[in-house]
Amino acid sequence: MEGLITKFEALGLTADKAKEAAGNKKLAPTLDGLITATGQSSFSKSTGMLLYKLAAKVTKEKTPHGDYIAQAIGSGRLGSDEQVSAATKFCSKNDPAADEKAFDAACGVGVVVSDAEITAAIAGVLDSVKDTLVAERYRALGRALGKVKSTAALQWADSGKVKSEFDAQVLALLGPKDERDDPAAAKKAAKKAAPKAASAKIAESRGWEPASLESMFAEGEISRMHKVGENPQIKPELTAEHLRATGGQVITRFPPEPNGFLHIGHAKAINVNFGYAKTHGGVCNLRYDDTNPEAEEQVYVDSILEIIRWLGFEPHQVLYSSDYFQQLYDLAVQLTERGLAYVCHCTGEQINEQRGGKDKGGARFACEHRDRPIAESLVEFQKMKDGRYGANEATLRMKMDLEDGNPQMWDLIAYRVKFAHHHRTGDAWCIYPTYDFTHCLCDSFENITHSLCTREFFQSRQSYYWLCDAVEVYKPVQWEYGRLNVTNTMLSKRKLLALRNAGVVRDLDDPRLYTLPALRRRGVPPQAINAFVRELGITAADAVIEVGRLENHIRDALNVCAPRIMALVRPVRVVLENLPESYFEEHELVYHPSDATFGSRRVPFTRTLFIDSADFRESDSPGYFRLAPNKTVGLNGVPYPITCTGVRRAADGSVSEVLCRYENEASVPKPKAYIQWVADSPQHGSPVRIDELRVYNPLFKHANPDEKSVTGGFMNDVSETSLEVIHGAVADIGLWDSIKRYASTAAGKKELNEKNVETLRFQFMRIGYFALDKDSAMPLAAIESDQISSTKLVMNRIVTLKEDSKKDA
Repeated sequence: MEGLITKFEALGLTADKAKEAAGNKKLAPTLDGLITATGQSSFSKSTGMLLYKLAAKVTKEKTPHGDYIAQAIGSGRLGSDEQVSAATKFCSKNDPAADEKAFDAACGVGVVVSDAEITAAIAGVLDSVKDTLVAERYRALGRALGKVKSTAALQWADSGKVKSEFDAQVLALLGPKDERDDPAAAKKAAKKAAPKAASAKIAESRGWEPASLESMFAEGEISRMHKVGENPQIKPELTAEHLRATGGQVITRFPPEPNGFLHIGHAKAINVNFGYAKTHGGVCNLRYDDTNPEAEEQVYVDSILEIIRWLGFEPHQVLYSSDYFQQLYDLAVQLTERGLAYVCHCTGEQINEQRGGKDKGGARFACEHRDRPIAESLVEFQKMKDGRYGANEATLRMKMDLEDGNPQMWDLIAYRVKFAHHHRTGDAWCIYPTYDFTHCLCDSFENITHSLCTREFFQSRQSYYWLCDAVEVYKPVQWEYGRLNVTNTMLSKRKLLALRNAGVVRDLDDPRLYTLPALRRRGVPPQAINAFVRELGITAADAVIEVGRLENHIRDALNVCAPRIMALVRPVRVVLENLPESYFEEHELVYHPSDATFGSRRVPFTRTLFIDSADFRESDSPGYFRLAPNKTVGLNGVPYPITCTGVRRAADGSVSEVLCRYENEASVPKPKAYIQWVADSPQHGSPVRIDELRVYNPLFKHANPDEKSVTGGFMNDVSETSLEVIHGAVADIGLWDSIKRYASTAAGKKELNEKNVETLRFQFMRIGYFALDKDSAMPLAAIESDQISSTKLVMNRIVTLKEDSKKDA
């Protein structure tokens, strides 16, 4: 292994990357062979990276020509990612040594695109999309760049020069980025120019502009994927049949197993699969991988489809692996008849030993059943189907290649016995196909053109192709991208169930979790999740992203869609002693400071009102600008401030009332702070009482609660302050008015009846963003008859306000 590490470091890989590559049992021998094929021992970094990327691309069926491609890279004939991609595509169908001129033409060997040609080609593209660029500015950049990259005249141009010239021409057209391209920067600039408050409103009113779906696919390898029908097949007629079936249309699929709720990582998979199809004028199927009946439940089946639609996508077809159980069984029989599958009676421990033991480093050997007669395996497989074997007593294994360096070629299990009731087929089957057998064949049945999956299935690509070829069916292309994880959470189904079973969380949609139903229940807008995923783009590397980046998108989305409400977490009564008992005013407050379409409400103002306890101190201090004895403070939306003149105390000595003077008859300096308030005016429905305010904080103490980094494991890392339930909070009448307005619409009635009330989201001013929880009791009849006392309002904190992130909620 040390020799391989040294060899790989000569490519320009870092010591860690070289060690990782040397330990990869599939990549290492391939890369070693390609280096040997070049006849060289040292390389420039660019040449070394091309060889490394080639090793990750070539499959066994392309390996004979892989050496030729490696020689072309080593000699300098191929010098870019685009040329190497073209070379692998050419060599999948042709022998390059037999027609080197055709190879050179297909790969752009010797083609030089001048700087002037690059400039002219880019100018032509930008001119064709000028109106869109001027209107959408840098938000349309991904689409414009994608169009540049697909320009035939630039196919073999230096990608670095293309990007530099593109950036220069865009800059000349649009000028540098400003607040129109970055709403967050606009807010900061507006704060610095505090006297010009109007400019802040103008900047904010431009709204939030998340990354487009198209931008995900404008750069990187996914922007250079094969066209429909270009993927090689074991028989030419399979390509012709595939093209007839698809009409050349892109078809993708999202294939979740219905054994749990989808989580934040699945949001990326949904955007990738549905988004790639949509961007390329194709369709995407939802296919439930329901081959493990013991773990699957209808509640998960229903939830998955609901979440996909919640994120804004609609499956072309809703399918199930179980739709194909008979076809899969027939192909398993066919595979056995060809001598490429056999019935095995080994235990799991024995199979593990045959594969080299626990670390797969030992000697590999065939099981005693591998060479049993075909007829015998067919009889035994029929016995499995007939229920004559118990669970774990017999499996059907594929006869693959035990000498291959890839564990996915070590005689994988195709079928196993499971006496379990299936949610769709009932008890019709007692044998069920494995993922390794099912997935690629279902992709084939559905004529999937691009089978997009995460990197953990990289090694499965070889077994995927092997099985399709073994039974001579259409073979889709599998392409892998990096998984998405976020900090401060746990996504493993097993660990989530452990948290639920231990009573740490109420269920798998507990708002402290990062399952998609949990995020939805918390009140997170789906467009924020999509924006987060799209901003990250698509790369081959797995990513662990700071949860704060997701929260920033949530705030940006809520800033646009959430009406502003004055709310008090822990209210304190204030009495304006200089006003008569019957005093009454009304003040009009807007729901959104920069969007007039939200409208406004008129709130009562009376002698008695409430403020938040966080806005009052008995002892003043320097730098504190809110209410204290002999101190004046402004009230939001009220023309005159109030001054504290004293307090009244309860029997236990605590403050029961704050006594103030309403400064409506005196000239006082403009206060340095304004606070929210709610009138005590029951006849006007004020205050609106919130039965429960649920304040959510991180569930874990550490960013990575995995067992390896936390003493005692993730269960010991649970934070005792992850949930605070507050009773007695109040809000102004705008909260109830908003609920009534929502309930008066057809969509609102539907959502209330289905208890999908999280769409009722609000910004509680200076506190945070909140949404109604499904535990709320809000009968439509009570809302329509204005009987707030017959309802129960439970609200979840979605996220803190950015500027008040350190303020107690």
